[in-house]
Amino acid sequence: MRFVAMKLHTKEQAPKEGGRETPAEAKPMAQWQPTTEGYLNFLVQSKLVYETMEEIVTNEELAIYKDFQNTGLERSAALEKDIAWFKETQGLEPKEIAPDSAAAEYSTLLKQLAKEDPPAFICHFYNTYFAHSAGGRMIGKKMSEMLLDGETLEFYQWEGELSELLEAVRAKLNTTAEGWTREQKDVCLEETEKAFQYSGQVMRTLFSAE
Repeated sequence: MRFVAMKLHTKEQAPKEGGRETPAEAKPMAQWQPTTEGYLNFLVQSKLVYETMEEIVTNEELAIYKDFQNTGLERSAALEKDIAWFKETQGLEPKEIAPDSAAAEYSTLLKQLAKEDPPAFICHFYNTYFAHSAGGRMIGKKMSEMLLDGETLEFYQWEGELSELLEAVRAKLNTTAEGWTREQKDVCLEETEKAFQYSGQVMRTLFSAE
């Protein structure tokens, strides 16, 4: 999964392994002009995605995902603290998530895949958490410099050594995939591009206060 995911990164996102050029219509990160309101909106939308992931893996009716509970990678609690911090320090109230928003649509898809297509859901699970640990932290650093006077949000901090947390989850993912057929493995890999599309739509809320 990692190989496919890295090839879908742009060379700006992953200089060594990125397989795509930055689209002409997309501004390089150095030229981004996000707003504090947009950043808060991005955090609110991200929180819904992570809450959905966490609800799925703790759902007793979906025991297939029980090994992915309490991995240390969970982000919804951290995001809740960050959203509260924006209210306390910036005087900004989080906006309600519209039913047709990127995060709401992604949440609906994740719930559907979790029930109907476990290999596809696992692909989204992998890409959501592992992409945040890499490119997500790059974005967080940039937003910190541009908008928050260097403040590092809880979203980008983990308890324990991140590399060890990731390795433990990677081992569980590999164990889960061992019992898949070739067709199921292909489904998982083919879902990677869709995972990037949805995460990209959520990320674009950085530039909108709506």
